[in-house]
Amino acid sequence: MWYLCVFYHRLLDYRKPEFESLADLFGAFGDKRSSDFNTQDKVLQWRLPKHHHPDSPFHFVHLSSEDVARNIANRSILVKGIYELWGEGNDFEELEEAVKSYPDERKLPYLESESTFKVTVDSFGKVLSLQEQNERIQGLSYIPFKGRVNLKNPDHNFWLMETDENETNNGLPPVVKRRIFFGREIGGADRKLIPLYQLKTRNYLGPTAMDAEMAFLMANQAQAAPGKLVYDPFVGTGSILVSAAHFGAMTMGADINIRVVRDGRGPDCNVWSNFKQYGLPMPIGLLRADNNLPPWRPGLKEVFDAIICDPPYGVRAGGRKSGGRKLLKGIVGPYTVPDDKRADHIPSTAAYTLVECVHDLLDLAARMLVMGGRLVFFYPVLREDGSVETHFPEHLCFKLVATSEQMLSSRYSRVLLTMVKTSLYTEELALAARIKHLEFRENHLKWLENGNLHSLVFSPADAESGDSKP
Repeated sequence: MWYLCVFYHRLLDYRKPEFESLADLFGAFGDKRSSDFNTQDKVLQWRLPKHHHPDSPFHFVHLSSEDVARNIANRSILVKGIYELWGEGNDFEELEEAVKSYPDERKLPYLESESTFKVTVDSFGKVLSLQEQNERIQGLSYIPFKGRVNLKNPDHNFWLMETDENETNNGLPPVVKRRIFFGREIGGADRKLIPLYQLKTRNYLGPTAMDAEMAFLMANQAQAAPGKLVYDPFVGTGSILVSAAHFGAMTMGADINIRVVRDGRGPDCNVWSNFKQYGLPMPIGLLRADNNLPPWRPGLKEVFDAIICDPPYGVRAGGRKSGGRKLLKGIVGPYTVPDDKRADHIPSTAAYTLVECVHDLLDLAARMLVMGGRLVFFYPVLREDGSVETHFPEHLCFKLVATSEQMLSSRYSRVLLTMVKTSLYTEELALAARIKHLEFRENHLKWLENGNLHSLVFSPADAESGDSKP
């Protein structure tokens, strides 16, 4: 059945990937227990209303059932609501004709005298006064509502939504003609979720803490849910795992910085206190571990249902790996920390380039994710002279199912990559992945090889061009 989906008008590139990930989670494409992890046919049917721009918040989507639609709407971060459309038109006369022609067997069960209802008037691209809203509600007198009005907790919510002609460049997608929609709400987003988890009220924060809205989007892309184990190899202050735990997943994290995962800022201000603040289940473990030298025993495979992370790519924080410069250069040999100094020992580290980091992350995910598990991570994109680098990392165990770009400046953006594990990890695949990684390393941009994205993002444009000011 076709439903009207209304998105919030933000993070436009993330809207459909999040929706389709949730549709897969809630069974829109069939039995999730199937051993077939082919993602070729897992694509929803979408279409736009008449005269609407692709960036419009209004989209029609075909879903298998009302339960699937409700589950998606109630969980999504970017879906404002999903509606059973009773009618649409360019004016109120055309809307009335469409609503009247909608089958009575679909309308009458929600208009009975025993039920309560509420009508909400909403608009996009303009503001309606309270008087205008009341006039529009009174204009719906042709709909035979028999129940009582209940504004706080109605049995059924009805929405009258309209757009106006808008061809000016005011930051909104252009609308050639006015369009009015009327329908029954199937489900809607929890508007209290993001304010509840916003970073400014978070107990323990670091410089790279993930924004709450983005963390929940990543958790949705990874299909975090009860019974699943989610891992973040760059856990930091735990922002991503907090969102996964909110959706009921078991969580586990690691970070090379032992001060972050062990100490924080004291016994009441650390990663654990962030989970306690929201009444969430504690992580099953937080490790001091190096992504370059993973701590897992040989032969251990297929442990995690999802890996979600924001790798250090050198803008706000650079990556680090174990070893120290002298050790890696062979100036000094490996050493053993005396027993009496181990409690307070901070291991030495060296620079960890993005090329190494991405290769190690993909190898970790290929080995440790279950079949059908998801790897969700951010990847930086640098724009040079208006061009965009789109050579994303690949691995033979994974299929890339979604990319969502977020512009952070005129020269730099980050892309959220969502990959699904479709092949078992073998030593042959690991070798082939290593060869592909070397090709990726040789063919990629120089800034990626050096891991020096920070200087390119923040250096003055005239300095790069060779111009100098007097």
